[in-house]
Amino acid sequence: MSATGVSLACVSAAYRGTEVLHAVDLAVARGELLVVLGPSGAGKSTVLRVVAGLEPVTGGRVSIAGRDVTALRPGRRNVSMVFQSYALFPHLTVAENIAFGLEVRDVPRAAARERARAAAETVGCADLLGRRPGQLSGGERQRVALARALVREPDVFLLDEPLSNLDQALRVEMRAELRALHDRLGATMVHVTHDQTEALVLADRIAVLRDGRVEQVGSPDEIWRRPASVFVARFVGSPAMNLLPAAALTPAGDPPPAAGGDTRLGFRPEAVGLADPASTGEGGAALVDRVEVIGEDAYAYLTVPGGHPVVARVPASRRPAPGAAVRVTVRWPDVHVFDATSGRRVDPA
Repeated sequence: MSATGVSLACVSAAYRGTEVLHAVDLAVARGELLVVLGPSGAGKSTVLRVVAGLEPVTGGRVSIAGRDVTALRPGRRNVSMVFQSYALFPHLTVAENIAFGLEVRDVPRAAARERARAAAETVGCADLLGRRPGQLSGGERQRVALARALVREPDVFLLDEPLSNLDQALRVEMRAELRALHDRLGATMVHVTHDQTEALVLADRIAVLRDGRVEQVGSPDEIWRRPASVFVARFVGSPAMNLLPAAALTPAGDPPPAAGGDTRLGFRPEAVGLADPASTGEGGAALVDRVEVIGEDAYAYLTVPGGHPVVARVPASRRPAPGAAVRVTVRWPDVHVFDATSGRRVDPA
C-alpha cells in the first residue's frame, strides 16, 4: 500500500455523552477512494467529522498526510468536505461560491477567481460561473460543491452522502463522474454512503461500519465474495443473502469442511436452483410464497422445511407460480459458513 493519506488509530468519539465510535482503526492510502458504508446510526458521518476536526475524539489519534492532526483546528487540517446539502451561499454566484474559501484565506481576488475557473472546468460547470445556486439543478449544485472542495487543493476530500439528494438517473450519472474525477486527480477521498450499489461501483476499498465499529475493510470484490460476518453478508446485496441453519439446507455436491458444528450457511439468491418436485436428482422441498419479476430476472420467495425463508433468482421466463411446490438445491461452492454465535465467517482450517 502506498503512503497513508488518512489514519485513524484506535479512535473513539462521543455525541451528547454517548459513545458513537469504538476504537476505530482505519487507514486510507494516499490517492485511494475509500467508501465508508453502513446503515443509519453506524457512525459513518462521525468518521468524516472526526477527520475534518468538526468532532472531538475521546481517544486515539487522527493523522492526515503523515501529520498528527488530533489536536488541530479544522482550518489547519487541509481537508475539503462536500456535504449532503451542498451548503452553497444563495446570494453568491457560482464563481464566488467556489472562490469563497480562498478569499477568506487572503488569496488575492484575481488568483482566487482564476483557480475557481480552473476548478469549475475540471468538474464541468465552467458555463455556470455567473449563475446563483437557485438557478441550478441538483446535479449542477453538486458539481459546484465539488469545485469548491477542489479549489483548495486539499490533502483529503471528505464526501458525506453527496449523491443522496439526486434522483436515480442523475445519481448514476454523477457517481460515474465522481469516479472519473478521482481517477483523473489521483486524490485521496473518503466517501460516506448507506447505498451499497454506490459503494460497490465507486470504491477502491470499502469499510463497512456497524454500531460505531468496523466490521470489514476490503475491495468491493472481497466484500461481495468473502463477507467477514453475517452483518456484512446481509447488508451488502439486494435481496439480502439467504441465511439458514446447516441442517435446513440440502445443497448439491460435497459440503465445505467448515460447514459443521454450530454454524449457519449463507448463500445469495443466484446460488439457488429450482426444479420440478417430480424430477429426479438432489434437492429439498419448498413452497413458493410469492414471485417478483424485474425485467429478465425473477425473485422467487420460498419457504423450506422448518419454516425458513429462501430467495431464489431465476430467469423470468422460467419463474414458478405462487403456491407451487418446487425442489431446491444450492451450489456448495457459493455457500458461506458463519459461526452461529459470533456471526463471524468460518473458513476451513
